[in-house]
Amino acid sequence: MTVQPVLRALPALLLGCAFVSTAHAQAAASGNAANNAQAQPAAAAAAASSSAVTWSLRQLGAQYALNLRGVDGSNTLPVGVRDDQVVSGARLNLRYAYSPALLPDLSHINVLVNDQVAASIAVPKDTAGASLQRTITLPAYLFTSNSKLRLQLIGHYTTQCEDPLHSSLWANISNESTLSIDTQPLPQANDLARLPKPFFDGQDIRRLNLPVVFAGNPDTAALEAAGAVSSWFGALASFRGADFPVSLSAVPAQGNAVVIVEGTEQAALAGAPLQGPTLAIVSNPNDPNGKLLLVMGRDGKELKQAADALVTGSQTLSGSSALITHFADLAPRKPYDAPRWLRTDRPVSFGELIDTKQLSVSGYSPDLIRINTRVPPDLFGWHAPNVPIDLHYRYTPQPYMVNSSLLFSVSDQFMKSIPLLPLERLEGGDKLRAEVLPDSSLPRQAKLEVPLETLLQPNTQLQFRYMYDYIKQGECRDIIIDNVRGAIDPESTIDLSTYPHYIAMPNLAAFAQAGFPFTRMADLSDTDVVLGANAGPQEYSTYLAVMGRMGDSTGYPARGVTVLRGQRIDAMPAAKDLLVIASGADQAWLKDWAQYMPAAYDHGAQFSLSDLPGRVRGWFHANPRLDAAPGRLSLAWTGPGVSAVLAGFESPKVKGRSVVMLVSNQPDGLKDAVAALLGVPNYDKQPIQGSLVSIRGNEVDALVGEHTYYVGHLGLWRGLDWWLASFGVSLASLLKALGVVALMLLAAGGFVVLRRRQARRDAEAEARLRAKQHAQQ
Repeated sequence: MTVQPVLRALPALLLGCAFVSTAHAQAAASGNAANNAQAQPAAAAAAASSSAVTWSLRQLGAQYALNLRGVDGSNTLPVGVRDDQVVSGARLNLRYAYSPALLPDLSHINVLVNDQVAASIAVPKDTAGASLQRTITLPAYLFTSNSKLRLQLIGHYTTQCEDPLHSSLWANISNESTLSIDTQPLPQANDLARLPKPFFDGQDIRRLNLPVVFAGNPDTAALEAAGAVSSWFGALASFRGADFPVSLSAVPAQGNAVVIVEGTEQAALAGAPLQGPTLAIVSNPNDPNGKLLLVMGRDGKELKQAADALVTGSQTLSGSSALITHFADLAPRKPYDAPRWLRTDRPVSFGELIDTKQLSVSGYSPDLIRINTRVPPDLFGWHAPNVPIDLHYRYTPQPYMVNSSLLFSVSDQFMKSIPLLPLERLEGGDKLRAEVLPDSSLPRQAKLEVPLETLLQPNTQLQFRYMYDYIKQGECRDIIIDNVRGAIDPESTIDLSTYPHYIAMPNLAAFAQAGFPFTRMADLSDTDVVLGANAGPQEYSTYLAVMGRMGDSTGYPARGVTVLRGQRIDAMPAAKDLLVIASGADQAWLKDWAQYMPAAYDHGAQFSLSDLPGRVRGWFHANPRLDAAPGRLSLAWTGPGVSAVLAGFESPKVKGRSVVMLVSNQPDGLKDAVAALLGVPNYDKQPIQGSLVSIRGNEVDALVGEHTYYVGHLGLWRGLDWWLASFGVSLASLLKALGVVALMLLAAGGFVVLRRRQARRDAEAEARLRAKQHAQQ
């Protein structure tokens, strides 16, 4: 990719960024000139005013209450502040309790920001053991863009010799405690080198809300370019989630936005004709602290080149604008090569999944070592062995017999405990001492196993916890020395290479959690998105939100997605999976799909129903036949209520290809569908699963779990075993039965052969006897 700075004044383009018609703009200007003159100072003051955000400790990473133990127990949480903001005030609303055994004169709870004491909380006897709440003002100057909030217990229960880990030394901090931060905006330069900031800042843990502005009604090329950009931001947002509200011909009143500009006419409005694919950052004319990311091209091809340059080469850009003079197309993607998915063609080392610095811990009861994993949802684990993990780990061996161990769990589900043997139980002598590393840790190896269906669950996390037992020396001799370490070797591996790709479809759980089957190709090059011919901003926003979700799943932008406008089945390409988005009255083009759909909004709502809502078992199972819940009933109704459906079925164009439909009777219903798909709080009570899901407000109900086709390949023998299992017969039992029959046939054949041989011998003997008798005569 080659870029060239654009020297002409691009801010003039913002005159067209309102992209309203000239007549409308002139009328608005003449009609509201006086009001605008009065509103400008107020708008400027509002833009410069502070903003506030409140996080619970749970949102900051404390999944459970913070339990502070011992004479010096602490817990640290990260606190991020956006680069374009500076902290002007901070308050900690603390909910806590502490032990009645603490001595008030010697004990207290410290609140530290970046290892500097911001406040100390006394622990008087009269409130000990009670649930307390207190608001603490924290010095704003202590906060930086990447801060750490540490809560520390200094605890003592006696003035004499004490056990530093005595059970009476405790304080409990609720993870519902909140941290509120006030910020002021900081002026930022218009520089592409800061990308993806300020449009996405990794220090901000809130859901990304990034408006996308189309300069007029977008064509398919503009939508494809916007899809690539939104999937890139979705990958960056990751666990936060991302929304992309769409507007036509109007930039937002405040904040940041992405503006898609296509065609010479739109560029001509700015008086600065484009020379080719261009990227630029300019200030929001409605907000001096807001920025607009302009993605521009003279035609659809150039626009997509500009988007591709942004999502694949943003780290090479600089300056306020850049003209893309050369962009070499990337090598085509391969199935299942998404950067965030575990490879299935070879063992994957832990060092490929996490920064090696996060694989080491210290202390007697350190935090978990967490390794996030995502696996392709179509791995087939029926009658297959567990997933093997070759674990290489290190620990500090203690001198005497203690109950120290390394605990292995998957998403808080316990798997195995590995004893950390003391020196007195280790064999090896000088050879063992030679293995001890400079940090006094001893390398060891263990073989672990994880059921595949456990790894198929969403947001799976491998968890390793070192638990060192404290050696008590006796009264007045117990001193805690922080000299124990633990580490997981980055060369440890997890191996999925023995599992075939084969899945029963439709499977909306796989779509909601991993974007499957569309994300089988990380760039979505096997995906067609079908929108109605009269689609509007809400349909576009839904499409971009889904693209962001796909990017989160794969970690790669959707550069290969194709957008189609409402077409009949016979006019659509046959070789791709289809994602259909429609709402309101813009569904007439779906009439020829009706015979394939389990639900529709045509003169009312029509649904298929099954017994799936009454089931309590989780969706993922090694045997997908056990999860099937075919339709048993049909229901139709009419009324003004807003609802949406998410439906999956096999493509009527070609076998083995999938269709997922996101349809609502009103455009607003798509908002609820997107919220359910992204797992927004209050929408995540029931999982999206099966082949048909109804969404009414924040109520999500899986109605049908019908498997009508399979995707993937099992191979000859496993495929035969799977087919026989549908008749209640296993390949092993069939082979045994065939073996018994073969043995019986062999035995019978042998018996016949032996009888014939015996008869032949008897005949020959009789003939010889007759010949002998004849000779004697």
